[in-house]
Amino acid sequence: MGILNVTPDSFSDGGTFFSAQTAIDQALRLEDEGSDIIDIGGESTRPYSEPVAVDEELRRVIPVIEGLIGRLKIPISIDTTKASVAQAAIELGVEIVNDISGLEADPQMLSVVRQARVGVCAMHMQGNPQTMQENPNYQQVVPEICAYLKQRDGFLVDHGIEPAKICLDPGIGFGKTHAHNWELLRSIGDFHQLGRPLLVGHSRKGFIANAINDRQANRTAGTIGVSLALALQRIQVLRIHDVLATRHALLTFEAAGGLDIERWHR
Repeated sequence: MGILNVTPDSFSDGGTFFSAQTAIDQALRLEDEGSDIIDIGGESTRPYSEPVAVDEELRRVIPVIEGLIGRLKIPISIDTTKASVAQAAIELGVEIVNDISGLEADPQMLSVVRQARVGVCAMHMQGNPQTMQENPNYQQVVPEICAYLKQRDGFLVDHGIEPAKICLDPGIGFGKTHAHNWELLRSIGDFHQLGRPLLVGHSRKGFIANAINDRQANRTAGTIGVSLALALQRIQVLRIHDVLATRHALLTFEAAGGLDIERWHR
């Protein structure tokens, strides 16, 4: 899943693709580099980010979607917690709604995705972007987040979302300390018990800088290292900025025997 932030303030690439044309060009580039999905977001969800009004979020993302529908050969995902933004994107042809609130922030979101029968990604987050990093606290981070995602999955199915349309995300960096993030990544295979495709968004995040003890370093190599570990644990969707570098790493990792499918089943 290639990340396309149409924002001025996202933590890694805020402002880089803020104009509609630069965003459209980047989406086409990400497809050429090997993306399977383009995830378009018009509101930063970095820690302590300010909420964006519906009209402004629509102003950012709709021209980009309009410029890509019919040109991209891969699905588009809309990264939003607002039902009205999701609805407008779906009407243009967007096929997936990626909601960091687990479809809890907007009471109309469930109805929108159910009626449209689009794909849904539900994420775990402790708090909200304005509060989530103030004091993340868990007794047992992996079982607690697994239990939350199981509950949300059951809720979605009970309210008419087709099971085959659901993807789940443990929410790396969303209301977690660096230690929580690493514990989740080491145990990410435990989430396969939920029986849904799993999405992990680890790209360029602060816990990578923490591990290499250099907040100023380029985090592409660190992101790739985590991506390979996730591939070994059979995570289905990697949400990343550096698509080409990650794709090359995965292809060569597989060629060298790192992704030996038969070995997984022995």
